[in-house]
Amino acid sequence: MRTSEQYKKEIHLTGRIGLLITIVILIAVPIIICSVYDIFPTFKQFMLSASGLLAIFVPLTISEVISFTPLLGSAAYLTFITGNIMNLKFPCAKGAMDVAGVTPGTEKADVIATLSVGVSSMLTILVIAAGVLLLVPLRPILELPAIKTATDYMLPSLFGALALSLLRSTGEVQVKNVWMAGIVPFVLILVINLFVYSLVGLEGVALLLMIPLTILFAKILHKRGIIKVSYLEDKGELE
Repeated sequence: MRTSEQYKKEIHLTGRIGLLITIVILIAVPIIICSVYDIFPTFKQFMLSASGLLAIFVPLTISEVISFTPLLGSAAYLTFITGNIMNLKFPCAKGAMDVAGVTPGTEKADVIATLSVGVSSMLTILVIAAGVLLLVPLRPILELPAIKTATDYMLPSLFGALALSLLRSTGEVQVKNVWMAGIVPFVLILVINLFVYSLVGLEGVALLLMIPLTILFAKILHKRGIIKVSYLEDKGELE
């Protein structure tokens, strides 16, 4: 039977190898296509095309790694390899941990998050394969106004479910009034976006800047006794 330390070493080794293979494949595919068809862009063309995307996705990716990895644990490897993090993999892992009643950051949560992301990834592949095969037959149904309206509410509903999960405790630890930590960042972003400067396209930068502010505000509220962290069982309050 593997020990906890052996599991951690093996999962981290496997995750790093998987990430390296993924990076090589992602870089190799466009290089091979450009080589076969002799359509290599110049450096200037490459930067003109990529600069806008890099400005959006580099900060967004950094902020996702910083904010999601502590909750996902070793499942972060598979999550970042398969992608679709904010609107699928993270809600799936968080939902699985809530159902299992485990605290994020624990070994149990790590295993459950890994299993849930793995199942989610396999299911995604099956759904995409079915979608490709049934795209033409289902096209008249997918173009119905009711279906289009429903799809517009899918992402908000996912984040709504995540927001509701903050109002109840899971695992062995409960955090009271944790939602208050997001008040100042939320108001600040809202004021800036409405009255100062539009943050459309700069969501990743905004998220990256709000992470340390949220942590700082949470620490202040915790010191003042507004945010309280304690065991669900009668084991006293955590400092």
